[in-house]
Amino acid sequence: MSDLAIRARGLSRRFGDLLAVDRVDLSVPVGCVYGFLGPNGSGKSTTIRMLCGLLTPSAGDIEVLGLHIPQQAEALKRRIGYMTQRFSLFEDLKVRENLEFLAAVQGLRKPAAAARIEELLHSYHLHDRAEQMAGTLSGGQKQRLALAGAVIHKPDLLLLDEPTSAVDPESRRDFWEKLFDLADAGTTILVSTHYMDEAERCHRLAILDSGALVADGVPADLAAQLDGRVLRIHCRQPRQAQALLVVMPEVLSVAQIGSELRLLTSAAGAMREQVRRRLADADIDAEVVSVQPNLEDVFVAATHARSTERAA
Repeated sequence: MSDLAIRARGLSRRFGDLLAVDRVDLSVPVGCVYGFLGPNGSGKSTTIRMLCGLLTPSAGDIEVLGLHIPQQAEALKRRIGYMTQRFSLFEDLKVRENLEFLAAVQGLRKPAAAARIEELLHSYHLHDRAEQMAGTLSGGQKQRLALAGAVIHKPDLLLLDEPTSAVDPESRRDFWEKLFDLADAGTTILVSTHYMDEAERCHRLAILDSGALVADGVPADLAAQLDGRVLRIHCRQPRQAQALLVVMPEVLSVAQIGSELRLLTSAAGAMREQVRRRLADADIDAEVVSVQPNLEDVFVAATHARSTERAA
């Protein structure tokens, strides 16, 4: 167990008749940037709240940093940092005052707190904003302040619930650089997202769909499992071609990207020639080539399998 920061087995949570999290198993290695990918309502936030002891599971076992949760949730508080997608600090306090308050909450002594705050103000590019009201910061600046507050006590584990949902791409990129700095220093990070490019950055990735874990692994390995199942189609009538192909039983999805189509099949095989022939029969001249799968293909394949399972 020493190599795992989080271990959960059979984790479930009901809200009345709604099964929000359905028998999820998780193993998060120490020092890993572990991603949760899934749409809104997939159970990401509920799972994170159970892992940090804010919500009691309906069923299942949880160990976080060697502690049994929720029984030892109080002991866990000083060892984790938690950041939500909404800015949760005090907008009517200055940047420095927010950090001073959080340092006091975490029990840092004043000399140590003062040194840590100065370190974070410089590291997170907030030193020139230290006396500014937090409510007047830009979205990216608020995000950096929230992250600084979440790590002020140097937690062993950082839980982030869609932290980049309200910021621009440049701020998102800078934020992820900070996460990797923390991981390099030994902090384990669990971060939920619905951005494919962010999911690709993670050391390991779990995909949630309707509360169930439908895929778990290294992003490149998950994509490699779909080798031979993704085709790119270039033709002059992409909308007409899409309508013809989407009804084929072997086709899971057909998405238009620019002037081309990207097609995902249910299995590797002779689909390339079948697709070319179907389009030719409709007098559509098309170039059909196999391409490398990406995480969006992984997500579509995994969620389709889950939908098929539920229907059965």
